[in-house]
Amino acid sequence: MTLSKTTRDHDEIRRWAEARGAVPAEVSSTHRDGEPGILRFEFPNAPNRNDSKLQEISWEDFFEKFDENGLGLVYQEKTADGAESNFNKLVCPENDRSHRTSSSSSKSPSSTKHKAA
Repeated sequence: MTLSKTTRDHDEIRRWAEARGAVPAEVSSTHRDGEPGILRFEFPNAPNRNDSKLQEISWEDFFEKFDENGLGLVYQEKTADGAESNFNKLVCPENDRSHRTSSSSSKSPSSTKHKAA
């Protein structure tokens, strides 16, 4: 069984992503009515790494949008077989559902562990 964690802590999120070579990105075709686009992480060996719709953004822009939208990151450190995991999902913790854009209103650590299959 693998444990997933949820956090809104900027340092924890950046550490997790950078340890995997991931950079913050935004899906460019998802902007609407002044709203930011969908946030993602772009991994170096992922099939979508050359997707022209994924635009790398700065960590500052990523966390600004992350915070504005009250997001949290659900992620795993390891897979069930012990390998490094890239599993991640941006969620809106207030109502525990996935969210299209980004943001969180706090930089303070707020981690929760979840069981994942």
